[in-house]
Amino acid sequence: MSILIFFVILLVLVLVHEAGHFSTAKFFGIRVDEFGFGFPPKLFGIKKGETEYSINALPFGGFVKIFGENPDEENTVGPDAARSFVNKSAWKQAIVLFAGILANFLLAWLFFSFGFMSGLPTSVGSEPKGSALQDVHLVVVSTETKSPAEIAGLKSGDRIVLVTSGIDSIPDINPDTLKSFVLAHPKNEIDIGYTRGLDKNIYTAKMNPEITNGLPIVGISMDEVGIAKLSIFGSLWEGMKLDLYVTKSTVVGLYTLIVQSIHGKANLSEVSGPVGLVGIVGDAYHFGFSYLLSLAGLISVNLAIINLVPFPALDGGRILFVLIEKIKGSRINPKIANAVNMVGFGLLIVLMLLVTYHDIIKLF
Repeated sequence: MSILIFFVILLVLVLVHEAGHFSTAKFFGIRVDEFGFGFPPKLFGIKKGETEYSINALPFGGFVKIFGENPDEENTVGPDAARSFVNKSAWKQAIVLFAGILANFLLAWLFFSFGFMSGLPTSVGSEPKGSALQDVHLVVVSTETKSPAEIAGLKSGDRIVLVTSGIDSIPDINPDTLKSFVLAHPKNEIDIGYTRGLDKNIYTAKMNPEITNGLPIVGISMDEVGIAKLSIFGSLWEGMKLDLYVTKSTVVGLYTLIVQSIHGKANLSEVSGPVGLVGIVGDAYHFGFSYLLSLAGLISVNLAIINLVPFPALDGGRILFVLIEKIKGSRINPKIANAVNMVGFGLLIVLMLLVTYHDIIKLF
């Protein structure tokens, strides 16, 4: 089920991204030869009008084959050259290239907005103005490696509903009362009752605190989380704000990763590729529809930001080429441009394979 949901999300994100390129190219009278999901080899295709719609073997992306995007003699001076991408003005080329990125930002906005409409998990104190959180619970944010909590089976997203030790219990469970309870029972077994995802059954994690720096701990970070459900207009407004916040956070995170890579300090094991995303999507599915919408929005923003990077073969790299041509007043040699894009594409495939390798290693 997780794999199926992942591919459905990927299909939607890719189709929306490529539809941005497709629709603006058509609007400017540029010929579109193929609209493909996945990367070749091609499995099958259906031709409607002048455009072929294809399904390809490598389901990790998609593409729109725009006539003249990779300049050659046919599309620069051939009989249909007037409908070639390369012969359109620079601002039209830039709009076509940026349209896919914009489409992903707008899609993320819709996902986040629908999330608020259906009820989006929100930390206490971070709820939108004028809204009251419903169904507030103490939620496990993360567990420390090899800690009593991790060994006992607690996972990120679990909702803590009961805490006992012998005949003692916590009547009002929150981060402060749980910390105090652990401090008061440094040598006793503590039972934490929790629910997971959509499962309403209460499970019990039994653990003994371990002493670290003289204090007993169970090894979890936690937060009080409730459901924020808003009106249509409130959801659209908060969805836009969340879209901008996620965009800013993603840009900062990507910048940090690039800087660390330049200094040889990047840790690719912290980056998730397709295999890692399947597991994350599976977790989100079990926690509920609103979690899945939020994750889809997050992936959509990441797809937009990555495509905006001025790297060959990405939309950002092609936009950079358009800008360079505008500044120098002439076209970049087609052979050089095509070769650079091909090298860039090859490097992206290598990077994807490397990240996928780390994803698989993390499974064992």
